[in-house]
Amino acid sequence: MFDPRDPAFLADPYPALHRLRETSPVWRAPFGRCFVTRYDDVAFLLRDRRMGKDYADPDALMRRFGPTALQESAVVELSHMMLMRDPPDHTRLRGLVTKAFTARRMESLRGWIAELTDRLLDRVIDQGGMDAVRNLAFPLPVLVICELLGIPEADRTQFVNGSASGAALLNPTPPTRAELDAANAGTEATGAYFEALFEQRRRAPGDDLISQLVQVEEAGDRLSTTELRANVTLLFAAGHETTVNLIGNGLLSLLRNDNAWQTLRDDPSLLPNAIEEVLRYECPVQAVARTVAEPMELGGVALAKNEIVVALIGAANRDPAVFSEPDRMEITRPDLRPLSFGGGIHFCLGAQLARIEAEIVFRTLLRRLPSIRLADQGQPQWRQSFTLRGLTSLPVRWD
Repeated sequence: MFDPRDPAFLADPYPALHRLRETSPVWRAPFGRCFVTRYDDVAFLLRDRRMGKDYADPDALMRRFGPTALQESAVVELSHMMLMRDPPDHTRLRGLVTKAFTARRMESLRGWIAELTDRLLDRVIDQGGMDAVRNLAFPLPVLVICELLGIPEADRTQFVNGSASGAALLNPTPPTRAELDAANAGTEATGAYFEALFEQRRRAPGDDLISQLVQVEEAGDRLSTTELRANVTLLFAAGHETTVNLIGNGLLSLLRNDNAWQTLRDDPSLLPNAIEEVLRYECPVQAVARTVAEPMELGGVALAKNEIVVALIGAANRDPAVFSEPDRMEITRPDLRPLSFGGGIHFCLGAQLARIEAEIVFRTLLRRLPSIRLADQGQPQWRQSFTLRGLTSLPVRWD
């Protein structure tokens, strides 16, 4: 039906996803995954407690990542992240960080994020053009999550210049040896940095999330050192990955679809709805996986215990049964309910922050660069990742 590694598919997966939804809405792939494409089925899968995570099970890790899974440092760290755990572990771990992502705290960052956006644009505005990913969409969310976590300003450049070496582990296909090696190297380098920072925060705590989590670890057995390292790594990665893609995908979509940018220039009050349409139209996270905890049926297909089921969020967000003319971007589309931030107990903790960052970026561009347009330098370059859909480069120009 489709090849998640095919560059042509990655550049435009939606025709293949439409065919899959029309012919086999619950489809078992030859490589041992079951894919779900209809909106209602995906929404059900994301919320039903019979669909869980199996990363605490060594046998499940070997089924998912191969016989060497328990020797791969990236896989072991992944297995300790709250995103990959069921209750009660998930409940305990998520509860420790939820207080740092309160609505009040997120809203309080608006002024700082706006100033940061202006500073990033100040660096390039006289040049008449930029790579919108490298110069804006990537550094902004990275610097924001660095601020939340409490990463020292002197160390932030290394994160701004970094890359997502572990993204391949989230794809629906088993990772290659090269992908595992890259993920392991990234995990070990990042982990070593964070462990050194934990020691600093134990000696001199600050008003940041890492200090809060270190204090919890020191207080007792609620958070182990392994869990601390894994979940700070998760917060850093999840705290910027989806937002980088939301901003980059959103700017591309707004600039190349009909008169969307002009419409926003004329009426900036449409921006919040436009962001929801971007989330639907070019979903930053195309797929999430669950494991069947007990036998059940979905879309008329019997699912066995321990079967891996992949919810294709990008397909669900373009389901014509829910969204009319789903392949058309319409920033005034009513009743938008994209599934882009997941659902149920694993609903994205940073959804509000991602929306705030995107809104500030687009509002600032509308104000400072109203003539912004795509540069005539070929097709946009997409990451070679199916699950995390985003651009590696987006050249733009302005008058």
